[in-house]
Amino acid sequence: MRRVSKIAAAGVATAALALSVAACGSSTTDDKSSPSSSSSDNSSSGGSKSKGVGIAYDVGGRGDHSFNDSAARGLDKADKELSLESKELTAANGETDSDREQRLDSMAAAGYNPVIAVGYTYGPALTKIAKKYPNTTFGIVDSVVDLPNVDSMVFATEQSSYLAGVAAALKTKTGKVGFIGGVQNALIGTFDAGFAQGVKDTKPSVQVTREYLYKNDPRGFNDAASAAGKAQGMLDKGIDVIYTAAGLSGDGSIQKVAGKSGAWAIGVDSDQYQDPALAKYQKSILTSAIKNVDVAVYDLINSVDKDKKPKVGTNTYNLANDGVSLATSGNFIADIQSQLDAAKQKIVSGQVKVSATP
Repeated sequence: MRRVSKIAAAGVATAALALSVAACGSSTTDDKSSPSSSSSDNSSSGGSKSKGVGIAYDVGGRGDHSFNDSAARGLDKADKELSLESKELTAANGETDSDREQRLDSMAAAGYNPVIAVGYTYGPALTKIAKKYPNTTFGIVDSVVDLPNVDSMVFATEQSSYLAGVAAALKTKTGKVGFIGGVQNALIGTFDAGFAQGVKDTKPSVQVTREYLYKNDPRGFNDAASAAGKAQGMLDKGIDVIYTAAGLSGDGSIQKVAGKSGAWAIGVDSDQYQDPALAKYQKSILTSAIKNVDVAVYDLINSVDKDKKPKVGTNTYNLANDGVSLATSGNFIADIQSQLDAAKQKIVSGQVKVSATP
C-alpha cells in the first residue's frame, strides 16, 4: 500500500515503556506545513477528487498499543484491500482547538476524503471544518457532530467495562481492585462506571479504588510514568487487579502490575495481550475491554470508496453488534467464561442496564 505521510511510532512506544524518564513528553510531531485555509473553490468541495484517507490521531498516535492503534488497524485494512493513499497526522500535548482545526483543514484542503478525527478532543474543530467542506465526508470517534457529512462513531464502553469488572471481581484474591483513568471526564467516566458496576453486581464485598491521572488534560493519555506511579500505589495497598483506561499511559500501569506476583492488569481498547510491544507482560494481562474503532474506521472508508453512499449520522457500537467486547487471549478467563457470557446476555437483553456515569 502507498502512504503519502506516515508518522513513525517506534520511538513513542519505546519511550512509553522506558519508565526511567519522569514522564512522557509530546507525542509525535504533527505536520503543520499545510495551509490552515484554502481557496474558495477547495473550501466548498475538498478538491475535485479524493486523494485517499486523511486520519488525525489523538495524543499518543499510532503506536499507543490502545485507542489510536485500533483506529490505525482500520486504516491499514482499508489500505490493503482498497489500495488507497493515506496521510496520518498526530496531536501533540497541550494543543488548542486551532491546532486541531489546522490539522483537519490541511487534509480536507489537499483532497483527502474521508478525513477521520480520532478522539473527542477534535469535536469543536471538526464541527467547524466539516461545515467548510460540505462535499467531504468526515468521521469522528467518541463524539457526536450533528452534520450531514459526518459519521459520529460512538461506543458503549461502559458495557465492555462492565464485563471487565465481572472478570476482576471473580479473579481478585485480595478482594481489592482498581481503576486508573487517563482524564477525569465524561468519556472516561463510562469506563469507570461500567467497571465498578460489574464488580459490585458480581461481588458486592469487593472494594473498588478509582484514580485519575489528570482532571481535564489529554496528557493523561500520554504519560506512562504517571500511570506507573498510580499503579504502584494501588499494588502497595493490596490491590491485585488494575484496569487502566488511559491510552498510551496504560503501558506504565501494565509494566508495574507485571512486576507484582499474582497481580493482573486489564487492558483497554485494543487486545493488549496481542500487542508485540507488550509481549513481555503477556502473562499479567488478564483480558482487555476492546473498543472496535478499527471496524468503525474501516466501515466509513469503505463506504466512501468508489462512490458508495458515505456512512454518516450517529452510529453506535455496543455488545449487541460486537462493537465492544472482552478479549479472551491467553485463556486466563476461560474458567469464568460462563459467568461472563451470562453477564453479556443480560446486558444485550436489557435485563441489566449499565450506567455510563460513575
